[in-house]
Amino acid sequence: MSAGNTRANIKIGAKVGIVLKKDQRSGNITHGVVKRILTKSSSHPHGIKVQLEDGQVGRVKEILS
Repeated sequence: MSAGNTRANIKIGAKVGIVLKKDQRSGNITHGVVKRILTKSSSHPHGIKVQLEDGQVGRVKEILS
């Protein structure tokens, strides 16, 4: 699993684990497949923001494939 805070590591169609806005306090991870990469900068300290295929938006904490 590589770091989710660098945009170059994240590809559309990759399986990732993200933390949703509502789960930021608990750190609960939601798994899914990247549909869109929302963060424009090359890196972000809290993780790159992505939209999953089911429409959920959150910051990448782990990259599974």
